[in-house]
Amino acid sequence: MSEIAGTGHHTTAPVVHESYSFACMRCGHGWEQSYVLEHHFDADGTEFLMYMVDGQRVPSPLTSPTCQNCGGHIVRIMRAGQVSSVLESMRRNHVPQQPDPAGEESVPGAPKEHHWHLSDLLHAFHRKAG
Repeated sequence: MSEIAGTGHHTTAPVVHESYSFACMRCGHGWEQSYVLEHHFDADGTEFLMYMVDGQRVPSPLTSPTCQNCGGHIVRIMRAGQVSSVLESMRRNHVPQQPDPAGEESVPGAPKEHHWHLSDLLHAFHRKAG
């Protein structure tokens, strides 16, 4: 009966591990995720992929990734290590701010410290239309 429905015996090929970096173009949130790709064949011999994270089946990150922070769908997919290398660079270049001495106010017109978002550093990845 399962052969009629096309749901017969499934065979499994070797498992593949893939990792990706993601950056939300809406809120600037960046993250990395590793996946286990299981290659399967249905009863008709047609191959299909299953993406797994921590033993749970998840949708393919390549179809329509969702930001874990804001739920947005304008997400840039990059090779693994992109987000961690940017965050490490930001950490190395960050100089702790010294507290103002008591009673001293900041100088009027002095530039305020810029709060960096991941999206500020990803401008090089934006493609130019044309």
